[in-house]
This record gives sequence, C-alpha cells and structure tokens, in this order.
Amino acid sequence: MFKILSTRQLATGIKQFVIEAPRISHKYQPGQFVILRLYDRGERIPLTIKAVDPQAGTITICVQSVGKTTHLLNLLEPGDSLLDVVGPLGKPSEIKNFGTVAIIAGSVGTAMAIPTTKALKQAGNHVIFIEGARRQDLVVLEDEIRAISDEPYILTDDGSYLEKGLVTHKLLQLLDSGRKIDFVLAVGPIPMMRAVADITKTRGIRTVVSLNSIMVDGTGMCGGCRVLVGNHSQFACVDGPEFEADQVNFDVLVQRNSMYRDAEHKSLDDFLANPERELALVRESCKLRELEEHAAVVPGGPHAK
Repeated sequence: MFKILSTRQLATGIKQFVIEAPRISHKYQPGQFVILRLYDRGERIPLTIKAVDPQAGTITICVQSVGKTTHLLNLLEPGDSLLDVVGPLGKPSEIKNFGTVAIIAGSVGTAMAIPTTKALKQAGNHVIFIEGARRQDLVVLEDEIRAISDEPYILTDDGSYLEKGLVTHKLLQLLDSGRKIDFVLAVGPIPMMRAVADITKTRGIRTVVSLNSIMVDGTGMCGGCRVLVGNHSQFACVDGPEFEADQVNFDVLVQRNSMYRDAEHKSLDDFLANPERELALVRESCKLRELEEHAAVVPGGPHAK
C-alpha cells in the first residue's frame, strides 16, 4: 500500500500528491515515471514524478482530471492509499551542459518538466522556461518555475494572465530575435509538441519530446505504448518516455492515442454519474489490502510463517 501523505490543489482540475514510496524515491532520476493503480478493479495509468524526498521516503506527482481514473484519483485525500505504485520506470532524461536550453510545457506538463529543468540548470545551462495554459486558472507552479529558470515566460491562450499567445509563438519570437537555443525539451499535449518539433527541425535545433502515450504494464511486454521513431517501432515505457522530436511519427502517435477514445468517454460518463460509488470501492479495496497485510505480519495470523 502507498499512503497519501498530503495533497494540494494547484489549479482547476489539477492536484498535487505526496505519496509514501521509499524505494522509488531512492532510485528515481529526472524524467522517469511511475504506473499506479488505485484499486484491484482499476486501470493502470502512467504519471511522471515531479519530485522525490529520499530522506522522507516520498514521491510527488501532479494529476490533471482528464479520464475516469484521474478524476477518481483527484477525489482522494491524505490518509487514503493507492493499491499499486510501480517505478521508477523509463529512461532518465539526458543531462549535460548544452548551453542555452528551452523547456516548453503545457499546463500540467510543467510539473513533469520541473525535475529535468532543475538538473539542466545544475549542469550549467542557461534555462528558458515557457509555460502555456488555456487560461489563468490552469497556470501551475509559477513560483517554482521562476525559481529554477533564468528566463521564465508564462502565456495563456486567452490572454487572461500575463502574455497572450501559444508557447510556440514565444519560441518563434525568441528565435526570430536572434536568440541562440541549443536544446529544446517539449512536454505537454501532442499538438503542441508536434508544433514545437516543426519549428526546431527547420532550424536544426536538437529537440526532445516526452511521450505520455497509452501504457499498461510499463515493461514493454504489452505493446500498448508502441510509437514509431525513425521508422522503427519503439515502446514509450522502456525506450522513452523521451524521444528525438524529429524522428517521431506524430501521425501514428495521434492515431494510437485516439484508439480508445469512445470507450474512455463512456467510462468517464459512467463514473461522473456516481463518483461516490467508485470512491467507496477504492477505499474498501485498500482497507481490505491493509487488513491482509497486517494479518500477514501479526504473529499467529492466518498468513504467518
């Protein structure tokens, strides 16, 4: 069991969790992720780790309510537990002194990019961070971004907060002004990452994108997260999640990510009709597991050895 120690609402539909996971916290490197399951009937979902505290034995994740499982997860509070948290998974980010790096993130993608941003800054890079959100109430972690980057830019699509525009507009503005950027990391919605890749490819700027595609087991065995990179099939969970942007076939990625859209919408609609029932199932399942684990270690218990 993995106990939730604290939560914080970051923005509309976006919540931060600090979870007890000592083994993961000791092995984690920037760019890696976990796959979690809320209860025995739940699906597995991948979530990037925002931070770890090895001394406290905790990991921090940020979750945006998009589908059924993320909506359900965001109903949990301190004292609740998660049934499974597996990780750290995936290859770590490449960290070295590139020179000037631009981190481009869309809303909750900001949380995913923070550990790599910190590591790149510590490696001696000049860090430009461009965060985009549809509107002001979806801007997250602004104070942290300003603390870890040399040039922070916050944009909203509707102009409700700070600069109006898309993250790609800011990137183009910087490049057209003559700024030299040596490396770009894009984390966020597929259309945004694709647009960034199109811009940087024509200018010969090395760019990496983080692909949070469909994952099930996180070990490369199920094939659910297959992506086409450089005309070769790779798996986002074990070969990524970060890939060279100019090698990614975004058409195939979009197609795979939309394969289960109808089923996902139906599942979410069913959940929203009675979220309390699903929340009760999660808590009952976790309570049962806690009792089983306790019985296994109590002398004379049914599972004692």
